[in-house]
Amino acid sequence: MSRQLKFETLSVHAGQENNDVFGSRGVPIYKTTSYMFKNSKHAADLFDLKELGYIYTRLGDPTTDVLEKRITAMENGKSSIAVSSGTSAIFNTMITICEAGDEILSSYSLYGGTYAQFAAILPKFGISTNFVDAKDPKNFEKAITKNTKVIYIETISNPSLDFTDIEEVAKIAHNHNIPLIVDGTFTTPYLLQTINYGADIVINSLTKWIGGHGSSVGGVVTDAGKFNWRDDKFTLFTQPDANYHGLKWAYDLPEELRDIAFAMRFRTVPLRNLGACLSPDNSWVFIQGMESLPLRMDRHSFNAMKVAEFLERDDRVEWVRYPGLKNDASYNVAKKYLKDDKFGGMVVFGIKGGYDAAVKFIDNIKLFSHLVNVGDVKSLVAHPASTTHSQLSEEELINAGITKNFIRLSIGIEHIDDILYYLDEALTIASK
Repeated sequence: MSRQLKFETLSVHAGQENNDVFGSRGVPIYKTTSYMFKNSKHAADLFDLKELGYIYTRLGDPTTDVLEKRITAMENGKSSIAVSSGTSAIFNTMITICEAGDEILSSYSLYGGTYAQFAAILPKFGISTNFVDAKDPKNFEKAITKNTKVIYIETISNPSLDFTDIEEVAKIAHNHNIPLIVDGTFTTPYLLQTINYGADIVINSLTKWIGGHGSSVGGVVTDAGKFNWRDDKFTLFTQPDANYHGLKWAYDLPEELRDIAFAMRFRTVPLRNLGACLSPDNSWVFIQGMESLPLRMDRHSFNAMKVAEFLERDDRVEWVRYPGLKNDASYNVAKKYLKDDKFGGMVVFGIKGGYDAAVKFIDNIKLFSHLVNVGDVKSLVAHPASTTHSQLSEEELINAGITKNFIRLSIGIEHIDDILYYLDEALTIASK
């Protein structure tokens, strides 16, 4: 189409070329392990990266291709790769860039699984992580070393809801020729296209708001196609790759693929050889979710603001965090980036009465589901200190902003009157 389509239109149409042989309006599910070659030359060219196409579902399939192209359009990127989970997306991203001796520079405030991956798992591969307080971008500048290969942040941190000044961190990263990787899960591309503010690679958990219904697990990585990988410190891109007959990813790809060297290496090295692929069935599920993402995020954001305002006024609450509250520490930064005063669907608060009150609240709240997902159309509740972040030490919990009375709410799309009614009821029970 000649027109530059709006986001709402892209979420419904992008990536689908309507060339199905049977004229299917919906995106078909291609349930096959592998794809036939036209001839021997075609097979060899596909494996030598001289031609793009489908080989084996582990590497990609036509259903997932629509999902990837749609996400790419929604993020304003150049190429995307969908994988089996958000944590796989993060891990494969890191090993696409980093090797033993390299260092990740990351925010303290992260999803617990990401923190564990950086602090406990990747060091076993010789990849260390230096954690800093992301509320002040200057902390990244101070912590950069000669071994720093990536800077990693979340838009809105999970679960503390701190908002990082992406543009400022991007400037610091690029001044040192370091790629900025952003986990955009809590904002989704509808609320914030981080590539427009300097992100080089964007990671989204498809499991959350993009899927929207808590029915499938998946992740996706989007390459902005802007980072220069020809710096000698990125040896995985500048030195010959023995697995591809000495190919140098930063130099030897065809001109039309050179901008997405990261995406190409991601797909053909860790995805191909480690196999964390997304099934076409789950790709189809996420495509359905993407089509209603703008509508749902509007409702999530509206309801979350009402919940935050309710909790802010309540004497049974010690504190509340929501980036849309004008007195929130993240409000000014969030206001800079988020569209139309929509601040997402997450609210966290500290209940008076400490841990015992938190447990009492969670065990007695109706309508909300007690589980560790977020981004569902249904409202959800969790206690991070004893679940998602339970592996953290006391010091690490403090650094992440997580206290014993900390309650995490993922606000759904139910009627706001019902949500507030049951919040009030549970607070009443917990305060006795």
